[in-house]
Amino acid sequence: MVFDTVEELASFYANYGKKTGFGVSKRSSRKSLEDEEKRYATISCHRAGKSQSKTKNSLNPRPITKTECGARINAKRGSDNKWYVSKVQLKHNHPFSPSKGRFYRCNRVINARVRRQLEIFQRAGVRMNKGFNTLVVENKGYKNIPFTEKDCRNYIDKVKRLKFGEGDAEAIQSYFMKVQSTFPNFFYAWELDDENRLKSLFWADGRCRAAYEEFGDVVTFDTTYLTNKYHMPMAPFVGVNHHGQSVLLGCGLVSNEDTKSFIWLFQTWLTCMYGRAPAAIITDQDQAMKKAIEVVFPAVRHRWCLWHILKKLPDKLGRHKRYKLVKYKLKKLVYDTFTPVEFETAWNNMLEKCHLKNNRWLKGLFDERQRWVPCFVKDIFWAGMSTTQRSESINSFFDKYVNKKNDIEAENVEDFNSYNSWYSPITRYAMEEQVKAVFTNSKFKEFRNELTGKMYCEIGSSKLEEEYLQYEVVEDIMIDENIIKKLFTVRLKKADCVEECDVKCVCRLFEFRGMLCRHALKVLIGNNIYSVPTRYILKRWRKDVKRKHIKVKVSYSDWEGSEVGSRYDKMCSTFSEVADLASEFEEKCSLVLNRVNELKKEVLDGKSNDGSFVSTQKASPSKKDKVTMCRFGEKKSQGSDHKEVGGFDDNGPVKKRTKNGKEAIQNVYHVENEYSHTKYANYPHHYGGFVPHYASQEPYYPLPMNHMFHQVSQLQHLGVQVQQPSQVNSLNAAFKDPNTTFIYPNTSEFFGP
Repeated sequence: MVFDTVEELASFYANYGKKTGFGVSKRSSRKSLEDEEKRYATISCHRAGKSQSKTKNSLNPRPITKTECGARINAKRGSDNKWYVSKVQLKHNHPFSPSKGRFYRCNRVINARVRRQLEIFQRAGVRMNKGFNTLVVENKGYKNIPFTEKDCRNYIDKVKRLKFGEGDAEAIQSYFMKVQSTFPNFFYAWELDDENRLKSLFWADGRCRAAYEEFGDVVTFDTTYLTNKYHMPMAPFVGVNHHGQSVLLGCGLVSNEDTKSFIWLFQTWLTCMYGRAPAAIITDQDQAMKKAIEVVFPAVRHRWCLWHILKKLPDKLGRHKRYKLVKYKLKKLVYDTFTPVEFETAWNNMLEKCHLKNNRWLKGLFDERQRWVPCFVKDIFWAGMSTTQRSESINSFFDKYVNKKNDIEAENVEDFNSYNSWYSPITRYAMEEQVKAVFTNSKFKEFRNELTGKMYCEIGSSKLEEEYLQYEVVEDIMIDENIIKKLFTVRLKKADCVEECDVKCVCRLFEFRGMLCRHALKVLIGNNIYSVPTRYILKRWRKDVKRKHIKVKVSYSDWEGSEVGSRYDKMCSTFSEVADLASEFEEKCSLVLNRVNELKKEVLDGKSNDGSFVSTQKASPSKKDKVTMCRFGEKKSQGSDHKEVGGFDDNGPVKKRTKNGKEAIQNVYHVENEYSHTKYANYPHHYGGFVPHYASQEPYYPLPMNHMFHQVSQLQHLGVQVQQPSQVNSLNAAFKDPNTTFIYPNTSEFFGP
């Protein structure tokens, strides 16, 4: 028997083994001493050899599969480079079953179509067990699929690992550069430690940057999310959009949660957002974050997450003999006090009654009360956020999805709902129609909840103080199935024009959430003011505003952006149409299948209908032209008939050598400024000035260039970074030429010794 390749021989023996009921494996493949090419090969039964247990626990050994079976097939490579079977041993020393042949590793294969489906399932958030069951149903049973659910899981895990497997930092850099070449507003930066290892990383796409212009007034920042492989905390910057949904404003990875790392991350984020700091930021009680914010955002209002603080009550006060009373009083004074004086009085009473004056944790909280107590922080706008749970909800999003498509689609759906549908009015007040016409549906529901909630409010006494009428509004509040009357003070400044009216409530819901409270609405309606002054209709919640970030395209799928993926989808679409047309009749079905089989044979043979050659694989260079693709600083292989056309110097181009002597040039520009002396590939055409200067926006923190991710690194292959349009056509042809070899410059010329 004769075979063209060893792989063909192994495939033949594996098919035989599958039908018979045993697995196969490659036992050996010896090379010739003369030219070091493979000359001998042995394909054996999978039970050949002797099992050697490597487990350290002798009481829990691994199962044994080897029986020293002698069944095998030997082959030798002839002078015509074909493989001839020289010896066959068919006798096995173990039983085998044809029905179980599909379970052997050599027979478990996931083809390209199934791999494509698995990747789609993974991107769509479909759990593996459901995705695998879909494949089982599609193929009419387990026996018709040549792989197991575990194989599918292993494949998806491998895909995930490969994203960062090729030298991790270089893989990230390569991917981000690819994204930025397609989406110029994509921003990324990294920080290296003293040993040139990745220390911190930040990135934000064009949509994040555009969304920050609309919703960057209030931001939450949290580091509770840990990546599985590197244990580097993920640190998302999260805001709130016009529907009240979480919106991602940038993302970072930090190896150390110390002040220095946070300063770098905050400065990088500030640079990415054109030097415009937010008005307010919410974090947990981390002291390193606090110090970093004081350095980078000195004028920003910093608030601690209230949920994180109250979550610590069982640990800090759980042993107190009156813990339930302490917990009740603490939450009551946090949520039910409206002025600093009222809070401080209630706090001192709690400490005295519960004998907690010497508690260090409570003393520390009181000293920092302006960072977390609602009555101290409600004087500015927080978009309704009081915790970092926005960040934590984004973390759950990262657990489920590979990209941001689902998050974006949720916003698109809400935009459509607000545009296409509305709620019927439930009152006769004009202000309900007024707000319904401009607010998004979700925010209109919040306003209507306050409007209907005024039925539980009654206006008590009133008095005139300077220009304001001061009203005492009593609200009936349900607590533990008991109605409690709570007093709120509302101040109203009346005017001849509604737009000049001013109303303020002690609950400060408008200042905190951007929505007029029921107490203020009660007073307005009580004074025959039936429309809301436009100053209380924030642009932030309007649906009739054209927002820039919605128009920003986001799509970073490697498969979708590749030529292979494009061709695959095009063929699948055409095949599906043909299948729909032919599936109803047996004659048409047979016709299609016969044509497909003919096409399959032609593709495998590398021939088209007109007899011309169709390339089905990358041509490998001959030994004479063989070149080792290497990184900077490594030794280059030689090609005896190649002509070196150019080299590299500090002011000149990178050139390559070709067989015909033609040049292909990679321009590298040298940038010198007060921050660095750094070279960038295709600087004028691609980057346009790396760190933008915005003189009118302060504070501004320029980053050292050696921290920026799209700086040319020592491990970067400049040979594939051609951006100049005039060179693209010629280089496209050169890349396809298997005899083309790139010359890589010496690292000492590029980075110094």
